[in-house]
Amino acid sequence: MDDRYCWAALQITLNLGPRSLFYLYRHFPTGKAVLEASLKELKRVPRLTLQSYERVAQGRDAVNPEKTAEGLQASGIQVTLLDDKLYPHALAQIADPPVILYTKGRLPERKVPLIAVVGSRRATSYGKAVAHRLSRELVQLGWGVVSGMARGIDTAAHEGALKAEGYTLAVLGCGINVCYPRENRKLKECIEEKGCVLSEFPPDMAPHAKNFPIRNRIISGCSMGVLVVEAGERSGALITAYNALEQNREVFAIPGPVTSKYSQGANKLIKQGAKLVEDAADIIEEFPYLYWVPSPQTPQKKCSEPSLTLEESCVLQKLSLEPVHIDELVEITGLSVSVVGGILTLLEFRGLAKQLPGHYFINPEISLDQKR
Repeated sequence: MDDRYCWAALQITLNLGPRSLFYLYRHFPTGKAVLEASLKELKRVPRLTLQSYERVAQGRDAVNPEKTAEGLQASGIQVTLLDDKLYPHALAQIADPPVILYTKGRLPERKVPLIAVVGSRRATSYGKAVAHRLSRELVQLGWGVVSGMARGIDTAAHEGALKAEGYTLAVLGCGINVCYPRENRKLKECIEEKGCVLSEFPPDMAPHAKNFPIRNRIISGCSMGVLVVEAGERSGALITAYNALEQNREVFAIPGPVTSKYSQGANKLIKQGAKLVEDAADIIEEFPYLYWVPSPQTPQKKCSEPSLTLEESCVLQKLSLEPVHIDELVEITGLSVSVVGGILTLLEFRGLAKQLPGHYFINPEISLDQKR
């Protein structure tokens, strides 16, 4: 039996935590050796708790690697062990790498640099637009984007990478058979098809709150740096950033209004030394040794994009990543409500405007460094 499934069966059947599994993996040469070890040998495993020892000693007779293998293969789940060639090299270098990776999709190639883009679940429209835009620009420059598939910034980051047909890796805080949040089911399927969904937890494990801080070390561990777009004072994104520092990774942050509670964490990181980021170039210039990463170029306007009338251009010029109310657009353009409304509908159709709740509008396509 393939040793990958021995270890997977041990974890799944005995519900072993990441640390207990890591201690066993470092002590025994194979998963089969754990199943055949004497009680005396099990007691010799350094740092293994009494509870974990008893769980292994009393429950290993129920471990069935063949049955586990059948279940995983039937679900289309790949299993990668810490010492496998396909295991992400950067992740293997951290102090406490996961022993097992359950994946759907394709693990990142070593030649592709990865950047983590994380932030608040309760993100603002500005934050989501920035995360989407930067992720799209980064994959266009040859990078892959890592995030946690949570609501808000994570979702925007994955969607931005996918829109540019780039690589994105989603690290889950639940089992790989579970979709959390539920509304991201289509996103999860798309990532599985074009990138990779990854978890270190048993495939059917629910999204327990304690799992998310644990998985954050994987998000940073896979990446060369972590970009925090928006984060509150107690955001989980800060845990990822601090993990990155411990793992000797770069930390970047998008500044936000000092009055916004959604930017308190990101602004604090900048005070503590994180690099302030305005565009993708601010990130990739920190890695000059990546000679095969193309230099950033200003994207050219599509030739097929229809020209705008004077009135349409007037409205478009007033749109940015900061929401503006339709009444304000009417006032500053001098156009009637019906004309502005019609123009906004047209701009939405062309992807140059996006309506937010309360009749507010933004331009999600605007360059991040464009002056207002």
